[in-house]
Amino acid sequence: MKKFSLILSFLAIIQIGLAQEFIELPHDKSPTVKWTHTEKQYFSEIWKTEVVTNVSAPTLQVFQPKKPNGTSVIIAPGGALYALSINSEGRDVAKWLAEKGITAFVLKYRLVPTGEDAVQEVSEEGSTNPSRIAERVTPVMPLSVADGLSAVSYVRENARKYKLDPNKIGFMGFSAGGAVTMGVAYNYTENNRPNFLVPVYAWTSAYPVQEAPKNAPKMLVVCATDDPLGLAPGSIEIYNSWAKAGKLPELHMYSKGGHGFGMKEQGLPSDDWIQRFYDWSVAEGITSTLKSE
Repeated sequence: MKKFSLILSFLAIIQIGLAQEFIELPHDKSPTVKWTHTEKQYFSEIWKTEVVTNVSAPTLQVFQPKKPNGTSVIIAPGGALYALSINSEGRDVAKWLAEKGITAFVLKYRLVPTGEDAVQEVSEEGSTNPSRIAERVTPVMPLSVADGLSAVSYVRENARKYKLDPNKIGFMGFSAGGAVTMGVAYNYTENNRPNFLVPVYAWTSAYPVQEAPKNAPKMLVVCATDDPLGLAPGSIEIYNSWAKAGKLPELHMYSKGGHGFGMKEQGLPSDDWIQRFYDWSVAEGITSTLKSE
């Protein structure tokens, strides 16, 4: 039985490609935010997807293609900062990118400390006491953004190790991960500046839109008009702020798609958003279609 389990584990590794490396990122511990439960991964019946909760130490999972083309993307899954939709907005995205020669890093950033079922907690608070969500998210958001910046620093410092171009590092985030993306966009230094940004249905009420930085990275914004959380206007505001600063952002606003579509298949044009990202990255000179040997 033990041998059989080892074989299954090996096959699982093969199926997800070269996603065998996990890195704990440098981070300063918070003097005020404390976690009493350990990090946990489980299938949420409420959200109908695999989630990770109670992240107290940021990590990266590396998805390295066989023939990297030099481009890399750090992926920040969403989940209201209570959880991470680790597959649909994380590992599945990374696998798709790796197939295109793009080295992907799935970021598990620090989350709101919760009990055993974070999804149930945030769902109940959303129905009965929405202001409580903001109260719990506010002290954690700076930690999550710091984790995003630390991830960019790590990838740039280790570009040679992964056969990457240090000037082609992107940051892509979904929902709460989109808020982290914008936090990174407004707080980078020379060493941890991403070269391009992809906020996907970003939670702009958690991290409000500001003026674009003077040396703002290239940006692709993705969202759906029918997002039930009302995130479409915020995505348009992000786009407008970059355009107002004289940048040339791109916006894909799908009429239908809802919220949290990630890599889910709904039989809608929004299913192909990631192909549109790839097309944009090639057109912008971010991604080379010629994979290195």
